[in-house]
Amino acid sequence: MPYCCKCGEQVGNADRFCAGCGQRQAFAPWAPSVQAGGLNSRTASILCYLPFVGWIGAIVVLASEKFRTDRAVRFHAFQGLYLFVAWLIVKWVIRPLPFFFFPGVHVPHIPIDLILQLAILGVWIFMLVKVSQDQSYSLPILGELAQKSVSES
Repeated sequence: MPYCCKCGEQVGNADRFCAGCGQRQAFAPWAPSVQAGGLNSRTASILCYLPFVGWIGAIVVLASEKFRTDRAVRFHAFQGLYLFVAWLIVKWVIRPLPFFFFPGVHVPHIPIDLILQLAILGVWIFMLVKVSQDQSYSLPILGELAQKSVSES
């Protein structure tokens, strides 16, 4: 068992600091808690469906050499990206549009954009649950686009 380089007290093999004096031990290599290559396919797929920021995880997964041949993870990355694009379309295209369903008839304003954004948020949560249980689910339109994107890449 090694000894502290400052006070000489006995320290464990994996100790980075001495319990007696608090000196950092030179022989104990510092290891980060999460290694760069430690991301498994399930976690990578989950990251692709995080609401509002999953597109970052999806791009990282698609650019990663580790998942270049994993069709399931790439499918979830593409589907997560397309889901984010759907949210952007609702936010930037549908929200500014005035909706006049019945001209001349006063109908209370229906917040279509809010309803669609909540629906997309629900789909994100649904996909998070499905992927966390290792179940693959293809969304009706976005899943078909994701399948095409995976087969082309």
